[in-house]
Parts: sequence; C-alpha cells; structure tokens
Amino acid sequence: MSNLTDLLPAGAGGKQVSFVASGTIGNGVTVALKADGTVTAVASVSQATGSPVVFEAASIDNIATSFDSSSNKVIVVYRDVGNSNYGTAIIGTVSGTSISFGSAVVFNSGATNDNSVTFDSSNNKIVIAYRNGGNANYGTAIVGTVSGTSISFGSESVFNAVYSAHVAATFDFNSNKVVIVYQDSGNSDYGTAVVGTVSGTSISFGSEFVFKSSNSKEMTIVFDSNSNKIVISFKDDGNSSYGTSVVGTVSGNTISFGSAVIFNSGATNDISSAFDSSENKIVVAYQNGSNANKGTAIVGTVSGTSISFGTAVIFAAIRADDTSVVFDSNANKIVIAYQDGGNSKYGTVAVGTVSGTSVSFESPVVFEAAESAFIASTFDSTSNKVFIAYRDVGNSNYGTSIVFQNASANNTSFIGISDAAISDTASGSVTIKGGISTNVTGLTANSTYYVQTDGSLSTTASDVLAGKALSSTSINLDYTT
Repeated sequence: MSNLTDLLPAGAGGKQVSFVASGTIGNGVTVALKADGTVTAVASVSQATGSPVVFEAASIDNIATSFDSSSNKVIVVYRDVGNSNYGTAIIGTVSGTSISFGSAVVFNSGATNDNSVTFDSSNNKIVIAYRNGGNANYGTAIVGTVSGTSISFGSESVFNAVYSAHVAATFDFNSNKVVIVYQDSGNSDYGTAVVGTVSGTSISFGSEFVFKSSNSKEMTIVFDSNSNKIVISFKDDGNSSYGTSVVGTVSGNTISFGSAVIFNSGATNDISSAFDSSENKIVVAYQNGSNANKGTAIVGTVSGTSISFGTAVIFAAIRADDTSVVFDSNANKIVIAYQDGGNSKYGTVAVGTVSGTSVSFESPVVFEAAESAFIASTFDSTSNKVFIAYRDVGNSNYGTSIVFQNASANNTSFIGISDAAISDTASGSVTIKGGISTNVTGLTANSTYYVQTDGSLSTTASDVLAGKALSSTSINLDYTT
C-alpha cells in the first residue's frame, strides 16, 4: 500500500479525504477503495456481487461445474429438459462480477443424469462423467476441449457397462489421472471407483475397485494435494445411511483404499466436499437428517490412508438442500452454496474459515431471492471469484448463474474509516491510512487492530493491518506500522 497516494482523488493533500460512496456507509466503519474511485463499506462486499445471468432459457437439472485453468473459463454441464434431456455443456467467461456465455453444445444425445465434471490439467481437457439414459444407463465419460467460448468433444467411453448412479469425478494431480466413483448396480450397488487416462480426445479406464461393499449413494470426491490422496465421501445405506469417508491412493491404473470412517452417525444427504489448501484439510458439507436436515459441515484431516474428523458445525439452522462447497484460495475461505429451506428455498451462501479441526461461518448471504435448485459451484482462480450455477425455479426453471466474491478478497483495498455516515452516491470524508480516526468505538488503548472479513476491527490477526488504538474511540491508521 506504499503507493496509496496514486489511488486518491486529485488534490488530496490531508489525511481526511472526500470520496463518493458506492452504497450507504455508516459512521466510523472501515471502507475499501473500488476500481472506479468510489468507496464502499468493507462489510458490503461479502455478498453475491454480480447479477443473475441466464445460460439456458429452458428447464434444466443435474448441473455440474468446473474451471479450466488453461483457457480461464468455467464449464457448466447439465441435462437440458427443454431438449429431450440431452447432456449439454456451455462455456462461461467471468469478467469482474459478471459472466458471459458461448453457445450450448450437446455432448450426449440421450437422457443424461448424475453429471459430474472435472478438469485434467496435465492434458488441458475437460472430462464429463454421467449416467447415460440413452444407453441402458451405463456409466459413461467423454473428453472435451475448450477453445475460446466453445467446447468440442471426442467419442463417449463406457467405464461401467451396467446401471451406474451417483457418479462423481475428480482429477488426481499426483498421478495425472481422472478418478470416477459410482454406485455399481451390477455388483450389489457397491461403492466403486475406476481410474481414467486421457489421451488426446479420448479416455480409457483400468479395472474397477470397490471402496465400500455396501449400498453407497450421494457420492462426492476430492483430491488432497497435501497427502496426494483422493477422499470419497458418501451415504452408506448399508450402515443406517451414515455419512462416511474413505481415503484412496492412485497408482497407475489402480487404486487402493484405507478403512471407511464415519463422519456423521445419522442419515446423511446432499453431500459435497472441498480441499482447503491453506489449512490442508478436507471440508465435507451435508444435510444432517438426524438433526432436522440442518446444513452441517465438518473438517477432516488425512493421515496416511485414513481420515479423522473434528466436531460438526451447523451453517444453516433449518433445512439445507443441494449443497455445493468450494475453496476460495484467494480469500482462504470455504464457500457453501445451498437451497435454504428456512427462507423460501432461496439460493444462499455460507462463508466459512477453517482453523485446526473446526470451521466457523459468517452470516448467510442470499444470492437468488427465489427457489434455487440443482446448485453447483466452482472457483475461478483467474478472476478470484466463486461461480454458482443453478435452476431458477422462480424463472421457469431456467439455467442461471451468478458470480460471488468474498469479502476477504476485497479487504486488502481497505483505505480508512468513514468520518460520518455517507449516503449512497453522496460525497463524504474518510480518514485514510496515515491519519488518526477518532470516532470508532470499543477499542482497547495500545492494542493493534486488524480489518476482518466482515469489515470489523479486531485484535485477531488478519492479512490487513488497521493500526494501533490510542484510546477506546481513536486509532492511528499508520499503514507503515
């Protein structure tokens, strides 16, 4: 921030500077500088900052998303109910807080269910895994190549020639393999995994490996880059529908597993998982049927071929459906998108911070004030935004998307504290860094304060230093401290 003066309005000479407000700013609150030269309250950026964008003007479901870090594009995969339930994909480009789309491309001209999509970064290819209703519901995969705002596909490859449900896929960065998990109806509905190798525009598979010899559903899979393991979480219908996880090790075209570990001793649904690369932890989000279907999250630590869990934490106090969790590596936050059954089934986001073996959550934020279903999300590491796709029940079940930006991705733009309340679009004074703000409350003299993701000042260390308190109401915003 040593070049802060380069960002200030022309003629700014003192430590109190007049800015135009973007949104109403309260008295004595932290403010951040926006790219257009206006200021906003730091707390206000912890919300879905973009407007909803329709990517399919027809009813859709079975949505999955991924991010192609080679082309810097997001990929949305879905079943197009308006087009004979065909499997369809579309490419999106995030710019600021908006997103634009290319044309939709059909990858399977048949009923397509249980979609999952992952990005193979060693080959720069998209891999979609699904249950092909046009071919006896066989487990099937296809390789896609993104070019500009479009995607082209190779030929379909069958990985399980029987009914295959609850399909999920991820990319193992250590072995450079795609791992697909599914419920194998040809083998007593056992939880099963297969390793895929991408070559050009095709994918080939090794043998099948059972990870759980019981009826397994609601699968999610994620790669732990700290331990170089994959972690599968699922509902074990062979054990009272308990939430269960297992660690897998990929070697060539084979995969071996440790022992299954229960993370929720109750009926478990809508399971999603992500890897927090800052804390090197797995976070599993789910609907807890043994606790009024509340949205719940738990932190897992992989050690060797096993995983242990901390204490479960509630992120939605009433029913949560269609959970989708991703890790925002820019803000070092867990972001859970879900349908809030306690608020008219609105599309909602809960932002969490992992610490040790637990996770704490900020207040939920609505991203769509209408019933939202089949929610899927991914993190765009180029724009540092979370992309969320969903079926907008309030708009004819159209395929819709929105861009979400975390507060902590913006609080590094903190420039000072407002000297008085400022109305939206009005001008007002801000004490900038290097000055002394005298209208803050609740401070402890001689304590060092930091800006938190919700805009508050706290002695808890964060990436953004505010300054040192001189009294209970004044703080020296010395940004050279």
